[in-house]
Amino acid sequence: MQVAVWDTYVTKKDGSVMHFDIIAPEHIKEEEIIYTFGKDYLQSKKQENQPLTSKECSFCHIEKATDEMIISIQQKGYYIIEMQNCN
Repeated sequence: MQVAVWDTYVTKKDGSVMHFDIIAPEHIKEEEIIYTFGKDYLQSKKQENQPLTSKECSFCHIEKATDEMIISIQQKGYYIIEMQNCN
């Protein structure tokens, strides 16, 4: 399975910046769907209502999905790679 990687930087409520990648099936091209995935993740991190637009999130590249990514995509439609300040 090929997936699209969306590079995302969101300012947290405390002012620090969290960096994460949103991984979605490559056929999903609509940015609003990708933002919905990101907002769902932000809510799980108690960072709901933080801005998530093209300013914070942009398409990066296509890659082959790992088994872990595929399972998450089958369950919720997306996978998140936490990079920095995601705690």
